[in-house]
Amino acid sequence: LTPDHRLKSAQEMCTLFADLPEAIENTVEIAQRCAYRPQERAPILPIFSDGDELAELRQQADKGLQVRLQQAAAFAAPEAYRRRLDFELEIIGKMGFPGYFLIVADFIKWAKAHDIAVGPGRGSGAGSVVAWALTITDLDPLRFNLLFERFLNPERVSMPDFDIDFCQLRRDEVIDYVQQKYGRDQVAQIITFGKLQARAVLRDVGRVLQMPYGQIDALSKMVPNNPANPVTLGEAIEAEPRLRVERDSNPQVAELIEISLKLEGLYRHASTHAAGVVIGDRPLQQLVPLYREPKSDMPVTQFNMKWVEKAGLVKFDFLGLKTLTVLEKAVALLKQTGVDIDINNLPLDDAKTFAALGEGDTVGVFQLESSGMRDVLRKMKPDVFEDIIALVALYRPGPMDNIPRYIACKKGDEEPDYLHDSLQPILQETYGVMVYQEQVMQIAQTLSGYSLGEADLLRRAMGKKIKAEMAAQKARFIEGAVANNIQQSKAANIFDQVDRFAGYGFNKSHAAGYALIAYQTAWMKANYPVAFYAASMSLDFERTEKLNIFKQDAAKRGISVLPPDVNHSDAQFAIDGDKIYYALSAIRNVGSAAMQLLVDERKANGAFNDPFDFVRRVAGIGLNRRFLENLITAGALDSIEPNRAQLMAGIDMLLGEAGIAEQNRKTQQQNLFGDADMAASTVLPQVPAWSAMDRLGHEYDAIGFFLSGHPLDDYAKELKRLRVVCFTELEAQVENSVWMAGALISVDERKSKKGKPFAFVRLSDATGQFEVMLFEKALEGARGHLETGALLAAAVKIERAYGQLRLLANAMRPIDEMIVAAAGGLRIYIEQPEACEGVRARLLDIEKPRHNKSGGEISLVMMSPDREVELRLHGKYAVTPRIAGAIKAVPGV
Repeated sequence: LTPDHRLKSAQEMCTLFADLPEAIENTVEIAQRCAYRPQERAPILPIFSDGDELAELRQQADKGLQVRLQQAAAFAAPEAYRRRLDFELEIIGKMGFPGYFLIVADFIKWAKAHDIAVGPGRGSGAGSVVAWALTITDLDPLRFNLLFERFLNPERVSMPDFDIDFCQLRRDEVIDYVQQKYGRDQVAQIITFGKLQARAVLRDVGRVLQMPYGQIDALSKMVPNNPANPVTLGEAIEAEPRLRVERDSNPQVAELIEISLKLEGLYRHASTHAAGVVIGDRPLQQLVPLYREPKSDMPVTQFNMKWVEKAGLVKFDFLGLKTLTVLEKAVALLKQTGVDIDINNLPLDDAKTFAALGEGDTVGVFQLESSGMRDVLRKMKPDVFEDIIALVALYRPGPMDNIPRYIACKKGDEEPDYLHDSLQPILQETYGVMVYQEQVMQIAQTLSGYSLGEADLLRRAMGKKIKAEMAAQKARFIEGAVANNIQQSKAANIFDQVDRFAGYGFNKSHAAGYALIAYQTAWMKANYPVAFYAASMSLDFERTEKLNIFKQDAAKRGISVLPPDVNHSDAQFAIDGDKIYYALSAIRNVGSAAMQLLVDERKANGAFNDPFDFVRRVAGIGLNRRFLENLITAGALDSIEPNRAQLMAGIDMLLGEAGIAEQNRKTQQQNLFGDADMAASTVLPQVPAWSAMDRLGHEYDAIGFFLSGHPLDDYAKELKRLRVVCFTELEAQVENSVWMAGALISVDERKSKKGKPFAFVRLSDATGQFEVMLFEKALEGARGHLETGALLAAAVKIERAYGQLRLLANAMRPIDEMIVAAAGGLRIYIEQPEACEGVRARLLDIEKPRHNKSGGEISLVMMSPDREVELRLHGKYAVTPRIAGAIKAVPGV
């Protein structure tokens, strides 16, 4: 560096090292050695068979097709399948890829033989009859009109690429099988390089600047989190006023953002490709440099996906899909109840499933659970499987604009436009709306005489929009159409329409594969909802916000999610008739392994009799204060001691007992008087039970949401009458200003650049958690009510940006005040005279009369066999649901 911290120029460096010119030369040589590019090779596949691989492939495909045609009624005549099979085998043989198909089929067959769930197919590979015959895919290509040339184009030689979904929890078993079969030195993962995106760069730079973790965390969470379409830091600053306030009011935050903007997008670290694995025909170190990932014993290529393929290695994708694991778990739960389900051979016309889809009942359903997707389903009312395929393809930016027309034509409100009579068979399935890339190919084939291979090249050209290539393709398209007796102007118009669509057309094979998984999950939810919810919650047990959504959705169907119970629950979510037991492992800070050991102990030696029996028997699984506190506050010990306050008061006694039991176990000592006398001498302190509010508050801390109830439950009728919007209704809300209500969780108060206070207030209602922002005036009016656990109502303005909702509260006040202001009073019918004193005491103790305009009047109606006498109390009262409930509990009312 120069004195002014400027990097020296090349000339300055040469002058500085004039006495050592070789030093300068060596830096250039080192740089040239670092800029190494791999020698490009043709694809190298491991040898699957010592014999003729094409003959082996043909034999397996013929046998597999015969089995497929015997399993169910074929969509077309057997001859059609055999012609298609022969055609595909010929192309596969000419392109030199029989080994690839055999390798993929081998590890998929191994997975299925070992009861590992495998997806029905994703990507264009589902268009292959050979793949279907080999059980690589599970979609009949002829039934769904899927094209092989979209997968392997004989006009353009490129490697086939099967993306295979496996059970998320057992994917590694399949990879391990591949390593054993081909050699651990011939199988490797592919490297990727993580970049500094908006949130990550703020966290990393903040750590270097030694800023407090809480401050960095809060700032990074202000950046919208949208993995499908990441937001840049600049975009986040523009859309999020809180970031601008922090930047303008705090010089350190301004420095953080300035540096972060410069570093954003740079490589941060090495990682591994989510699914890509390469298999070589020799030790991989002979082909590419390797890298050792610290947390894995599997080698990793130092070339990324682009360059590893140029080096000759063929990529195989092993993807873990959570939905497959959910389905597998649901099937296993049903099997325990005596119900056997073959999830891969469901009827595709189930009335219950389509009824649920038409109602938008798709929480937890693969690909179909977003609020926007549910809205489209309610409008579309799908009644055939092809509707789901179309929806998966259409619900994306661009083609989404065609959804209203698809629905209108499906319902008969509009007439389909098939462009030309000859194209009706191609576009009829989608009501004249071009949806799939395969339709582009078929239009070119039917109208202009393209082969499907040529049509695939046309589709690619339309996607790339290269002018010279497009001009040549348009001339070819029109010439072929004219030869088929179609007017030139008509042909040109059709080409232009197809061209406009082709840029966002979707691969039908991929849409069909994902539509099948969507249908399977929707079928499971519609027909066996208890197993569906239990399985879904087991796979999301660490995401409390998701568990709460499932719990609320299950409640709509009358399915109860019971609190965790050490004498009934399993480590994962379990079913009992139409009820679900909350998973012990989903309680915070207890650990899945420890909970499984707890369940194993109960199953081996019987139910736990009392708290001391419990701690003695589970002392060896890592029992400590936090562990036991969370079990108690979550309600997991209620079946052996319902007074949670008593358990907490005696926690030191319980932990001491556990310590003695564990020590005795280690030294193999026995108590002189036996366990019975030990139990008799241990009694918990006698303390009052927690109030309902305290009980729910502690439960919230242990579970992450209100499970056994919610503080707002007593207010449900009044909140509905006042049109208060709950959290799950926000996205579908049309109005921008609404009332919301919730229990206060936390308050984060700050100051703007001008020194004015504002706050982020986090609330919880029965359906989830949400955060509202209060500026100075609203904060000043609400500050006296902002205590943890307070039940508050907020007048909220909804702002939408980048798919995120931002809530600004114009006012906030206690729910009781809001209800009292709208209440019309209370009439109390007293059937026994002695109840009068009890009513009077409740009114005086719970709420004093208010001599003002707010509140309502209270009347006492004295009931007797021959008449009624009504007494109106003086003044007005704050008639809240809590007061009404207390009065109703008085005997004689």
